[in-house]
Amino acid sequence: MPTSTAPPRPSQLSTALARDRLGVAAVVFFVMSAAAPLTVVAGVVPTGLAVTGLTAISIAFLAVAIVLAVFAVGYVAMARHIANAGAFYAYIARGIGRPFGVGASWVALLAYNSFQVASYGGFGAIAAPLFADWFGVEIQWWIIALAAWALVAVLGVRDVAVNGKVLATLLVAEIVLVVVFSIADLMAPDFAASSAPVDPSSLVGAGAGALLVMAVTGFVGFEQSVVFSEESRDPRRTVPRATYIAVALIAVLYAFSSWAMISATGGKAVERAGAEGPELFFNLASDRLGSTALHLGHALFLTSLIAAMISFHNIIARYTFSLGREGVLPRAFGRTVPGTGAPKNGSLAQSVLGLVVIGVYAIAGWDPLVQLFFWGGTTGGIGVLLLITVTSAAVVGYFARNPEGEDFWHRLGAPVLGTVLLLVVTYLALTNIEILFGVEPGSTPTWAVPLAYAVLTLAGVTWALILRRTRPGTYQGIGMGARSGFSIRDTATEAHQ
Repeated sequence: MPTSTAPPRPSQLSTALARDRLGVAAVVFFVMSAAAPLTVVAGVVPTGLAVTGLTAISIAFLAVAIVLAVFAVGYVAMARHIANAGAFYAYIARGIGRPFGVGASWVALLAYNSFQVASYGGFGAIAAPLFADWFGVEIQWWIIALAAWALVAVLGVRDVAVNGKVLATLLVAEIVLVVVFSIADLMAPDFAASSAPVDPSSLVGAGAGALLVMAVTGFVGFEQSVVFSEESRDPRRTVPRATYIAVALIAVLYAFSSWAMISATGGKAVERAGAEGPELFFNLASDRLGSTALHLGHALFLTSLIAAMISFHNIIARYTFSLGREGVLPRAFGRTVPGTGAPKNGSLAQSVLGLVVIGVYAIAGWDPLVQLFFWGGTTGGIGVLLLITVTSAAVVGYFARNPEGEDFWHRLGAPVLGTVLLLVVTYLALTNIEILFGVEPGSTPTWAVPLAYAVLTLAGVTWALILRRTRPGTYQGIGMGARSGFSIRDTATEAHQ
């Protein structure tokens, strides 16, 4: 068919993310919202205590923060050379090779989608009994989950700055609550300042590996500062600052709050965590602050999950956009909303997936708390840990070929050290996987999750090799971001042929 000479409509040409929308604070809000501080303090910490029987969670958080800070040295150095919403995908493609980059992108989509859809299950399951208590109405978990899904879906196609403002409000509220509740723990009648949470010797021995990996899940999201590099003001400065600030704030907040919680139990942290679960955090503080504080804590626990949903939705949409822009996924995913720069089709695809998962779990009658929230979050955590480890090695590979502009510590020293440390943590994760899922050794999740990531990696590598043979131009653009072969001119040609 002949090519039309009519000028393309603006809606067909939007293939770029919004520029200069996010400063350091806004990126920190996105990163820390994905980490979901209140969810970690109230959920992950008591779970870690109950599952491992170890109280060294505070030192585990600090140890993990050090490992991730070392990793971040090379990671943000690479961000000064590569600005790409694909983050891990782009870095691995440029540092190790395009086929492995595509394999990593598919692993990233599974990992971050696991976090995203898991949040819907947790939100619905936790909110349902609270709504019954607060309002005297019985609402099915999936109805509540759908309400949260609708909010996230609408925000997903709005200006990224709007999402940032929503996250800022929710995040500040939950951080203030964590700090206030932790200070209240210091005044508990059974409070006894304990050295156990900060005892480094507890990080060796049975269960310690699982404790470290649980601590890693508390930081998931910190690495996503790079995802917003294309939308940041002066990304060479914004991304590093946001990354280091987020890691430091998360580490201090987690270490202090978990120490205060454990000390407030008077030596009964493991027993009470096993009996009370997430309610341990709220019960300890409400004894001092009253029932109003308890209700407020529960409400902000729910908003913490909503903030995590919004943040992960934005992350996934940008990964999908990056893959569509470069032709690894269908080109339609490389479209943005004119005016706002939001990754439209990537956002809509994630919303459809979330809707399908909620529907399947509701119809099948599966447990949204254990089989969706807990298992999904653990699956996502393992995937992100694998990606961080491979990315650390990719940083070494990239600077081995492109050493210009960085000193030894940034291009080789820290990346090599970080890779070694992350390999150790990854080994601990995989050898303690049954503890992480709370199942018996050999149970389905213990082998199905690693197998799924391996299959996806192999499938991604295979797809990249197919692209190299059938669409060499697309293959050469993998990991190149806005500099890939997919330009506005290409879009216009495709749209009018």
